[in-house]
Amino acid sequence: MRSDLAAEARAAFWFLTPALALIFVFFVLPIVAAFALSLTDFDLYALADPANVRLVGFANYSRLLADPLFWKALGNTFYFALGAGVLSVAVGLGGALAVNSRLTRLQPLWRTLFFAPYVTTLVAVAVVWRYFYQPRFGLLARLSDLVGLPQIDWLGDPRFAMPAIILLAVWKGFGYNLILFIAGLRAIPESLYEAAAIDGASPWDRLRHFTLPMLAPTFFFVATVTTIGSLQLFAEPYVMTRGGNPMNATLSVVLLMFKEGFRWWNLGYAAAVAFVLFAVVLLVTLAQSLILRPRRA
Repeated sequence: MRSDLAAEARAAFWFLTPALALIFVFFVLPIVAAFALSLTDFDLYALADPANVRLVGFANYSRLLADPLFWKALGNTFYFALGAGVLSVAVGLGGALAVNSRLTRLQPLWRTLFFAPYVTTLVAVAVVWRYFYQPRFGLLARLSDLVGLPQIDWLGDPRFAMPAIILLAVWKGFGYNLILFIAGLRAIPESLYEAAAIDGASPWDRLRHFTLPMLAPTFFFVATVTTIGSLQLFAEPYVMTRGGNPMNATLSVVLLMFKEGFRWWNLGYAAAVAFVLFAVVLLVTLAQSLILRPRRA
């Protein structure tokens, strides 16, 4: 018996070793190297001669926390995460309830059409939406002319630039959330709705007392994934507002990291931005888990 267990353990070890080695080489080592980089002043001069690298400890983190531009980027990121997260979950749930209705015909076709934007390349979608928001010849400008409303420079006005990007993000992620909510709705036993209907429960009562409580695990997953993705905002402002314009109204933390690392070649400082963002995502995810876990249970 012991020899069989030992043989199984050896077999499991040799099966797992290649995968663990790849994870260590391509995941663990880069994280360790990036953290070590954040403790240095690695810049363009260090690329030319590694001897120019100096160990500065946590000076990059101190400088980052004292940088108003970082707090501006962090505020923009939370603004986007809150707006896009809440709207994405709400719109996805509403669409799932509508598509999953027995009265809706051609459900597979609707699910396919709604899911198509999610599998479309984000950069291509952002380019199309940039022309959609064009203040003179874009579709919104033409519609404003038809109804007699003043034209708005959606991507050039600091007041409207982030809401315009949030609208794109909600449209882009609508299909993914819809599919997840439909899967959650299909897991609810139909007998519960039949019993509630026999007892005289209204559609609103069935939604409030049966559908929403039993969708709690799906809510938890969708909210967590949407929040993590929103905090990594990059491609939309990079393509649509050329890197955080106007007046840094769409500057995100990831975009700030990109600029510091690959435009100004302050790689040590950029690595510090990355680890601060990691800490922010971790704390937000843990807080979200603590808040939603009782409801999920």
